Amino acid sequence: MAAPDLNNLMKQAQEMQKKMQLAQKEIENTEVTGESGGGLVKITLNGRHKVIRAKLDAAFPEETLEVQEDLIAAAFNDASGRIEAVSKQKLATLTSGLNLPEGFGGSAAA
Repeated sequence: MAAPDLNNLMKQAQEMQKKMQLAQKEIENTEVTGESGGGLVKITLNGRHKVIRAKLDAAFPEETLEVQEDLIAAAFNDASGRIEAVSKQKLATLTSGLNLPEGFGGSAAA
């Protein structure tokens, strides 16, 4: 079995690090909007899970405070899930050509 070329491995690791940093910047600059109540509540987050905007439709129900809180929480959770999906997709695309062990961003063999 031939010894791995350490210079080549180091070069590949540096290239991967640069790509990961670029992907992280893209993710941080991504904005997604989650909603609930059929669009009555919309919350926009960036890739750092910071709220950029929160909008309540004029038809927002004058229900109990608990219902309003639930709709706001659901919209935030929807946006958070969308950011997670975008992040996973971008990182999966980045690592798709690598032979990484499961749990390191590579695709696990089925």
